[in-house]
Amino acid sequence: MAFFQIEYNSEVLGLYRQVDVLYPDANQIKEEYREDKDIPVLYLLHGMGGNHNSWTSRTNLERLVRKTNLIVVMPNGDNGFYTNTKYGSRYFDAIAEELPQVMKRFFPNMTDKREKTFIAGLSMGGYGAFKIAMLTNRYAFAGSFSGALGFDPADKDIIDVEDDYWRGLFGNMDEFTRSDNNLQVATKQADSQTKFYAWCGYEDFLYQINERAVADFKEAGLDIDYRHDHGTHEWYYWEKQVEVFLEMLPIDYVKEERLS
Repeated sequence: MAFFQIEYNSEVLGLYRQVDVLYPDANQIKEEYREDKDIPVLYLLHGMGGNHNSWTSRTNLERLVRKTNLIVVMPNGDNGFYTNTKYGSRYFDAIAEELPQVMKRFFPNMTDKREKTFIAGLSMGGYGAFKIAMLTNRYAFAGSFSGALGFDPADKDIIDVEDDYWRGLFGNMDEFTRSDNNLQVATKQADSQTKFYAWCGYEDFLYQINERAVADFKEAGLDIDYRHDHGTHEWYYWEKQVEVFLEMLPIDYVKEERLS
């Protein structure tokens, strides 16, 4: 894979932003794809405290996809929950609307077809991936690994609705509950062309939230594959899950054997 670190001017956010990109190397992929003008793309979102470097610095992602004809785009979303915040920073618009246009200018061979466009993320990024997929209907697959798929205001260890940070993001809890920042509301705008995948470990502090959220999604008719197993909120499990997700995508994923 070729590895790009790009800094671009975001008109939406009014500042320069960073994005890392893995791009298929013609010398490593199958010959039939070397002249591809419609390369599939996966947007991969980080969690709280992370940035555009998180996936490549904490996992073997580059090795996982190095023989696969797939562009992987990893933006910096700060701690903005991929949301148009109450304090005026439009993180949702920057990632969901502006970023694909910026990437298409840099990489004109990147697809703009829904059936070849995917999005996934961990924790905060899982929330962002689901929300962006639900509200734009531009993705064939969306994945969440230990995602913050819901908020229980009674559990102050996860979200304190009186905290300035959360109010700055979403407003008060009544505003959040009614808005499409609440994935149970956003689900109503999702169509049947997007398939969803969610995973969470039994020992993860977000496990019960995932259980409740996925039950709501299924009741709303979302096409979702939900899996759970032993695991905590850490990179060891997220690397395994991004590999599972890659195997689900309608791409010619060339899987390499793990090194012992």
